[in-house]
Amino acid sequence: MTDNCTVTDPLALKRLLRTGMESALDQKEIVIVGGGIIGCTSAYFLTRHPAYDPSKHKITLLEASKIAGGASGKAGGLLALWAYPTNIVPLSYRLHAQLAKEHDGESRWGYRQIHCGQLAAKGRPNETKQTLNGKPSNGESVSLNKRDGKALGKVIAAGLPKDLNWFAPESVQSYYQMGDPDTTAQVHPYQFTIAMADLAAQKGVNIILGSVTSIDTANGSGVKSVTYEDKATKASRTIPATDVIVSAGPWTQRVYPPAPISGMRAHSVTITPSKPISAYAIFTEIALPPDFGQKNTFLKSKRPHSKSVTPEIYARPNNEAYACGEGDHLVPLPKTTEDVETDLDRCQDIIDYVSSISDELRDGEVTVRQACYLPNVEAASGGPLIGQTGVKGLLLATGHTCWGIQNGPGTGKLISEFVFDGKAKSASIGSLDPRKVL
Repeated sequence: MTDNCTVTDPLALKRLLRTGMESALDQKEIVIVGGGIIGCTSAYFLTRHPAYDPSKHKITLLEASKIAGGASGKAGGLLALWAYPTNIVPLSYRLHAQLAKEHDGESRWGYRQIHCGQLAAKGRPNETKQTLNGKPSNGESVSLNKRDGKALGKVIAAGLPKDLNWFAPESVQSYYQMGDPDTTAQVHPYQFTIAMADLAAQKGVNIILGSVTSIDTANGSGVKSVTYEDKATKASRTIPATDVIVSAGPWTQRVYPPAPISGMRAHSVTITPSKPISAYAIFTEIALPPDFGQKNTFLKSKRPHSKSVTPEIYARPNNEAYACGEGDHLVPLPKTTEDVETDLDRCQDIIDYVSSISDELRDGEVTVRQACYLPNVEAASGGPLIGQTGVKGLLLATGHTCWGIQNGPGTGKLISEFVFDGKAKSASIGSLDPRKVL
């Protein structure tokens, strides 16, 4: 007997060669560019697809700075069935609930159903934290606005729910319900994104910190590799690729220049309220009093403000409030999320605005001041862009604006279908086809 085996039957040899060719074609080298919510949910759902086989399919996630370093770690985390675009919102909202149930999202990333409304209010002049006998209160809240019968009457007349009791009665003008716990929920975006990355890694995804410098293509046959600069060593490395998903948010155009994606800077703060606040997401419209605002240390004058401002306020578990303001284009998109410039004056504006209508926020402790960039699609059709680009093996998943957290799971699910099934199956997303704007 010999260790060598020779196949002499022509039909058997043909079958063997065909099996080997099919096995080679079945191999996939999948590279995801971007470690925000879209990249991480794409990695998660790729590893949960029925066709995924870690012995045949290698998945690499490349992130320039750190997982959830951008908007995915600094967003509000609002989930809503009334969000947009309507063709993926129901899918993604449902997947959020399923993920929370399967992986204990309530404790792991703060998933919960909430109320949501729009509040019109009249801002009060700036005030410092309350004091006792003219002395600092040492962090203790002393509210001078008792909710007596007259104050409660104002709140009831404005239509404010009884448990939404953390706005000054004299400020409240009207309230409109936008959503309830059947249609609205929330997550902590940083915790959720990190969890998705961890769960994907547990199933075999290799996460590498490095900046992509090029997506390499073979003549007419699609993508063949991705080249990146390793964050730690600065060395240039190239990895093979059969499928590339560009999910780099506002940095997408840096990686794939034809993509019509821009970035808008947005500021936000987190506050520990002076007492617990109820589970609401509030879209405000605040009419500011004349001469509103704190003095600018350098100019020795008050900062200019619009007559009406619209900060959003989200109550989070563990007695935290998140508040964000309007976006700006004053500072160009930096190289990475680690280079984002935070304008502390803009953060202070947000604090001043929400303090003007809430004692609980005014007397609370500001814990975070931050900024990030949101990805926008520069096309009349809007976004996001999800799907094929016209280059074989190259997919886009980007341009989700302020609804990236909401639509992350749905996008990840659809991307897994594009990779393994060749088309989107869970939702009809022809209107989001990147080829329409490329």
